[in-house]
Amino acid sequence: MENYDFSKEFKKIYISKQRSAPDPVAAEMRVRLQSLPALGQVTQAEGGQITFTAVLEVPYDRAREPWQVSLWLALDGAEWREQALDRVEIGQEPFSLQPAEKSVSRTYFNGILSLSKSIQFTLKFRSGQNQEWRWIRDEHGLSDGLIVARASAAPTVLLCDVIPDLNKEWQVIEHMSQTPQTRLWSLETEVASAIGDASTFRDIDIGRPWGTYLRWFALVRLWAPWLAPRQGKGNLHLDQDAVICSFMSPRGNTVTLLAFSGVGNVLSTMRHTDNGGVSAHVRNDGTSSERAVILVAEGPDFDRTVASVMYHARTIVSNIKHADLTWDAELKTLAGQVKPEWKQNWYDGLGFCTWNGLGQRLTEQAVLDAVGTLAEHKVNVTSLIIDDNWQSIDYEGDGQFQYAWLEFEAEPKAFPNGLKSMVSRLRKQYPDIQHIAVWHALLGYWGGIARGGKIDQNYKTIEVIREDSKRRNLPLGGKMTVVAKEDVARFYDDFYRFLTDAGVDGVKTDAQFMIDMWTSASVRRDLIKTYIDVWTRASLRYFSVKAISCMSQFPQAMFHSQLPQDRPPLLVRNSDDFFPEIPASHPWHVWANAHNSIFMQYLNVLPDWDMFQTVHDYSGFHAAARCVSGGPIYITDVPGKHNMQLIGQMTGITARGKTVIFRPSVLGRSIYPYIGYDDDLLLKVGSYHGASQTGTGILGLFNISARPLLELIPVADFPGVMVSTEYVVRAHNTGKVSKPARPGAPSSLTAMSLDVRGYEILCAFPLTSYSGVKHKVGHTCTLGLVGKMTGCAAIMGSSVRQQESGRVSVTTRLKALGVLGVYVSTLLDMTIDGDFMATVEEKPVPRRCVSVSRQSECVLEVDVEAAWNEMGLDGGRGDEVEVTVTFDT
Repeated sequence: MENYDFSKEFKKIYISKQRSAPDPVAAEMRVRLQSLPALGQVTQAEGGQITFTAVLEVPYDRAREPWQVSLWLALDGAEWREQALDRVEIGQEPFSLQPAEKSVSRTYFNGILSLSKSIQFTLKFRSGQNQEWRWIRDEHGLSDGLIVARASAAPTVLLCDVIPDLNKEWQVIEHMSQTPQTRLWSLETEVASAIGDASTFRDIDIGRPWGTYLRWFALVRLWAPWLAPRQGKGNLHLDQDAVICSFMSPRGNTVTLLAFSGVGNVLSTMRHTDNGGVSAHVRNDGTSSERAVILVAEGPDFDRTVASVMYHARTIVSNIKHADLTWDAELKTLAGQVKPEWKQNWYDGLGFCTWNGLGQRLTEQAVLDAVGTLAEHKVNVTSLIIDDNWQSIDYEGDGQFQYAWLEFEAEPKAFPNGLKSMVSRLRKQYPDIQHIAVWHALLGYWGGIARGGKIDQNYKTIEVIREDSKRRNLPLGGKMTVVAKEDVARFYDDFYRFLTDAGVDGVKTDAQFMIDMWTSASVRRDLIKTYIDVWTRASLRYFSVKAISCMSQFPQAMFHSQLPQDRPPLLVRNSDDFFPEIPASHPWHVWANAHNSIFMQYLNVLPDWDMFQTVHDYSGFHAAARCVSGGPIYITDVPGKHNMQLIGQMTGITARGKTVIFRPSVLGRSIYPYIGYDDDLLLKVGSYHGASQTGTGILGLFNISARPLLELIPVADFPGVMVSTEYVVRAHNTGKVSKPARPGAPSSLTAMSLDVRGYEILCAFPLTSYSGVKHKVGHTCTLGLVGKMTGCAAIMGSSVRQQESGRVSVTTRLKALGVLGVYVSTLLDMTIDGDFMATVEEKPVPRRCVSVSRQSECVLEVDVEAAWNEMGLDGGRGDEVEVTVTFDT
């Protein structure tokens, strides 16, 4: 039988969740209206006076009509009333980083509101005094917006204030929170032991946060291997068990509950109750009663409460000593042997995976031909992942999930010369490929170990029963053979020794969730942590950091092996698969990854947002998401079908000729967790690169809706920005740069319009001022490599110095070659020949390699790559390149 097509199951789960088409009248009129604070979401703001801004976009031939926009609002739950908004004067409008559309015109309106506790609002508009008002809800289906005053920390808050109806079955223990302005508790209760081979299950009500709440967010177990986000505005309703839940109170506070697992034999998750409360669903596989633990944190905002429960969970795990005393000692030794350059080579190179590109029946010739085609098209990959179907399997049973593994050596018909021969040929013919990894399942193959095969003959095995998938209609149930506890360590040592001898230096270990699908309590008790621990140690011992953990977003793995900080970060797949042939899966894929990273950022992992194809309707969308994710990037192109321009935006060539990607130093994640997938608002993925206060805030914008969207983006949305600092914002796709602005200032808004499948990456760069001598006082900063999606992450260090003479030097150390952008606010008053000098490695750059940006008149561009090649420079012992731009003021 052919391998199982996961995409069929994806369609069953998600395609039924179709989006409604835009209103035909609104589409015909092409009128769009959005505001900041935004319709359709809850916004926290400081109490007092706040500025409300709206943007109205109408057809250009109707721009001269006397359009009016009015707020309809209720203050602190009082009666609704109207407040007209004033037109913003020309020249005072929010900045646009996109080319002006000739077919439409934008008008901005604003007003001042007094915020005490909360403001619920919607908008209406009309084209003149005598015209009827049109409501935004009727036109576009946008729900009301809500502004709540930012809650101050309440150090004396009690848990009974947060959960008034807390179930008395829970023992409450207060802890010192590691996050400022938050309070932390654990809820603990005993769960009886397993009875024979049957686990004990308990459902224990917790309560309803605050008695009522405005919004909720949860990460649920989509099915056994994966997490997925859920959001809501009414009562909590979970279609699957949750690992973490957060709730926003009517006063703007957040409470976060974390179902803690990974210690002992208890697995805890959360469910909803009939009245919108939370309950714990607990399983005990142990031979004695054990404690279930739910961590609870309350504070003024979402991020702090999530950090509080995750930091405490990390503390609990770190205080547990491994039963095998040699384990901790060896782990410490192995972790200490990992060199920084090993991490950089594995994490920061462009990878190629065979899965979607070559199909699911691999052969030696197909792999060799694919890599050859990549080289012919100058697609320089540094890592090759040989995915599923290279192994010797029995092809017996009902499809892929029943197939079992025969022996270590590759499938003899498809790989007649053996794995070692093929890897040797690859390394000899393509020396730029630094790493070659192979796929395998944690238990060998999807169906475990084949009865009577060489592995079954050489290692002690046992027969276990696997339960059916409750979420997906997959043929998982039934008997399977796995290596027994006594031989798991020897099995992995022998297998990884075989791979190492074959020249393989990395692994992608998939199907890890299978160990949580066994029906027997004793099997789970004996084998779950055994397999997790043995694989962790073996992968470190043989491959250092060059391992990918896949289908492992189940609680035991996340808390027991991915949360501890005593080992190098592990690459962990962050969501369900990339399905190239299912259009509806692509916005959801990015959405799920962005929200899963809210949780995963606190684990000792590097979230892997999965491979994608560069020739595809959503290729740029996926590429931008991978660039802002902070994780690895690898492609699965069909050989010969490559978008070289897109690959060039994701990668660069170092001074020594290596291909690298540009990973921000802070992981990307959704910055508005309470916004729902169907709310028709842009997904905003925030990241950051560089040192605190002097680094760059990054905001990836993605239109996951089925219609074009228009929004106002404030500088305050960028992670890491400081109220006391001025910034310029640069858009990757257009190359345009905003005027300087401080977060919170009226001038700090940027209007962004994205079509369906549209995306943009905005970066906020902190400015350094300089005093003018010949010219006015100005500001400058380095923009990194301007041709790259996250070119700011090419900056390894930068400085700005002004001499007494007034001369300013901007020095930047770059990770790779490319075009360096330097923002100079007074550039319009200067000339390149008369005022500027650029050097690379202290050698003057040829004049033709320096120019003013065509997209932004205040940006000087230095083509470092062209200069490097023309000047005949070499990287010597280092990859970094130092560029200095000096100018007279």
